Amino acid sequence: MALNHRKGPMLIIAASGMCESGRVLHHLKHSIENPANTVAIMGFQAEHTLGRRIRDKQPFVRIYDREYSLRANVEVLEGLSAHADVNDLRWWYEHMAQTTGIGQAFLVHGEPDSLQGLSQVLKDFCDEDPIIPERGKVYEV
Repeated sequence: MALNHRKGPMLIIAASGMCESGRVLHHLKHSIENPANTVAIMGFQAEHTLGRRIRDKQPFVRIYDREYSLRANVEVLEGLSAHADVNDLRWWYEHMAQTTGIGQAFLVHGEPDSLQGLSQVLKDFCDEDPIIPERGKVYEV
């Protein structure tokens, strides 16, 4: 809370995936309407998230059930991610398949197109094709 009343330049680093929860919401609420501020968006921002709306520079964003004008500068820093890329995942899965005899993969985190692409890559190492679960469907493991 003290940061909200502090004067002068400062850098606030607030981690929260897609800007959807945590302290980042308070920091954004108190800074997003000030054109002297800059919000740096790093990493992937999924559709329909606050982080994506800020990244896309929508004129208004909703934070805690209130609309705010996006007047702060927005800088998007590409190439940074907390997630492994497809090559890292392929290496990990290949290693697990060789050392544990893992038979099948369930791909549960990511955008639909990315999951389809990863599924194609992992097919070479699976006894059975990877599964992208459907909501509400029951799978036997």
